[in-house]
Amino acid sequence: MSNAEESDRVRLDKWLWAARFFKTRSLATEAIAGGKVEVNGEHAKPAKAIKPGDEIRLRLGPYEHILMVRALAERRGSASIAQGLYEETEASKQAREKLSAQLKLAPAAFVFEEKGRPTKKDRRDLSRFIDRKRR
Repeated sequence: MSNAEESDRVRLDKWLWAARFFKTRSLATEAIAGGKVEVNGEHAKPAKAIKPGDEIRLRLGPYEHILMVRALAERRGSASIAQGLYEETEASKQAREKLSAQLKLAPAAFVFEEKGRPTKKDRRDLSRFIDRKRR
């Protein structure tokens, strides 16, 4: 590859880090190796060279982003610069918003508050409850 060809391509893990989808390159590498990232419909390796115009499908938690690469960067910059590196498709935005609304309407998971050992009153209440069940 000549220098001109190298400058118009960037490693996938570097680009995902520079575009602020992951806090570290190692997290980006783990996601790619875990199959959470596809480039142009194919599973990719962290060193895959991407160029403007490539389509990246990225799964982060319950959400899926479908991105078009608009610009390349090897260094992480501000959030406004990072947003200029890609363009998310309308279908992807709508699907994420729909899923977000569904998750907000879903009932909250039961949260157990650990308080340590039960108090004397808690133990008495529990023993009364168990005794009632046995009768």
